[in-house]
Amino acid sequence: MRNSLFVCILFSTLILENQNLQAQLEFKSLSDSYLQFEEKLNSNNATRWPALNEIELNEALSFYQSLQDSLSIIAYSDLDDNESLNYDMLKYIINDKIFNLEYQSYLMPLSSEGGFITSIIYTSQYANLDSQDSRDNYLKKLEDLPRYIDAQINNLDKGLEKDKIHCKLVVENCLNILNEITNKEPCEIFIFKPLTNASYLRDSLQCIKMYSSFVKLKEYLSNDYLLHAREGIGFSLNHDGIAYYRQRVKYFTSLEIEPMQVYEIGLSEVRRIRSEMEIIMKQLGFERDLGEFFDFLRNDPSFYPGTAEELLYYASWLSKKAEEFLPRYFNKLPRLPFTVNPVPEAIEKNYTAGRYSGGSMRSGKAGQYWVNTYKLDSRPLYLLPALTLHEAVPGHHLQGSLAKELENLPAYRKEYLSAYGEGWGLYSEFLGKEAGFYKTPYDEFGRLSYEMWRACRLVIDPGIHILGWTRDQAVEYMSKHTSLSLHEVNTEIDRYIGWPGQAVSYKIGELKIRELRQKAEKELGELFDIRVFHDTILANGSLPLNTLERVVNSYINQTLENE
Repeated sequence: MRNSLFVCILFSTLILENQNLQAQLEFKSLSDSYLQFEEKLNSNNATRWPALNEIELNEALSFYQSLQDSLSIIAYSDLDDNESLNYDMLKYIINDKIFNLEYQSYLMPLSSEGGFITSIIYTSQYANLDSQDSRDNYLKKLEDLPRYIDAQINNLDKGLEKDKIHCKLVVENCLNILNEITNKEPCEIFIFKPLTNASYLRDSLQCIKMYSSFVKLKEYLSNDYLLHAREGIGFSLNHDGIAYYRQRVKYFTSLEIEPMQVYEIGLSEVRRIRSEMEIIMKQLGFERDLGEFFDFLRNDPSFYPGTAEELLYYASWLSKKAEEFLPRYFNKLPRLPFTVNPVPEAIEKNYTAGRYSGGSMRSGKAGQYWVNTYKLDSRPLYLLPALTLHEAVPGHHLQGSLAKELENLPAYRKEYLSAYGEGWGLYSEFLGKEAGFYKTPYDEFGRLSYEMWRACRLVIDPGIHILGWTRDQAVEYMSKHTSLSLHEVNTEIDRYIGWPGQAVSYKIGELKIRELRQKAEKELGELFDIRVFHDTILANGSLPLNTLERVVNSYINQTLENE
């Protein structure tokens, strides 16, 4: 009897192992086919811009749809922990690629910050031409630029035909960028800066050819597209615009959540944060209402830097000071350093107060904490501590650099998910309060201002794109509830108009991470170690929030089992 039982157990175990192996092999095959397809698609990226022709786009759509079908029949429960993370990420990415190709999002390639125009600027900004091959490749890419801009113009034209149209505000912001570009001499525009010592620059005809492409785009936008662009700012005005926005909210939050749920969460968070702001205002001895306190903060010159250098130096000092508390909260820190630089001049006018741009050990480039030095009377110093924690450490630099150090992961696991990454950035601002980083009531008020800014987004974004808010309504709401300068309020509102759904990812992601921390603290009690918790959150790079929750649950269960 015992022998029979042993045989049955062994047989069952072998069947289970075989099922697991089969699922692993099937998924790995699909994962490899995706990576090979992407490698083929991107193989010429060093020497050309995206093709944007219908043949390649339709080929991509067909491939992704086939892959999606194949993924759906894999026995997910038979995958091991690592492969299940790969599966979740790959499925998330493919679903989004299919949606954007089916909707033809590429027919609307602009944004309030420039869209594909800004992408060209970034490519130039980060061109690393330290070898003859890299210089030759960059020259080939420049030579392909007229074709690429023509293809974008063609797609914008098709968008007009299919009722997928940018609003006038987005187009006018892009024209402002193009005016800055074309107001220079042909050989002095930004794309040639990496080639300062190249003989190519002596060929004025080549310079004029590249320059003329930007002139052509500017003339098309101002003389043709702008005449058809929408006055209204909400994406709901476009063909299937409401369905598009609903999907964008789900994509950027990585959750099954509806726009009006986001809106209600936003209203609740705004009420909570406002009450905390009023407490600090009273501590500072300000007896009038919050709106008047905001006016005081916006108009008192003592809160603002006198020079760009002062702003950059303070950001640099704060960055170094933030590193002081990292060992108390993290076991693992990245090798890659970061630096502080101003936002590039070509894009600073319509850009946010700061942003992080990653580097890499392989390319020999440090991470970049960008601080916007344009219009200094809109850059209050009391906001800089929270901004630094978000963009540098322990925010995007720490999170992004640790992700780049992960080994033996497929390339798609290195992609950036907004709810995870921006949620971590906002959580890092909150962590600064716990770490004692905010030294004055004004610094703490600045932190609350930034948290309120992200809470307001949950209200404003669906307000614009679903509820039909005007730009003036959005500006008034943000001005009423935050101490952001009016310049920043306006650039932020423009960003939400041109990038539907992205703005809601920050607060939703932060709320999820804080919820997971509260759960771990409650269930683990004295076993809870903040450093282990943070290492767990950062251990796998970007993940959809539901997947991240599963990772944290596994960490909780394993910690309890090991006790």
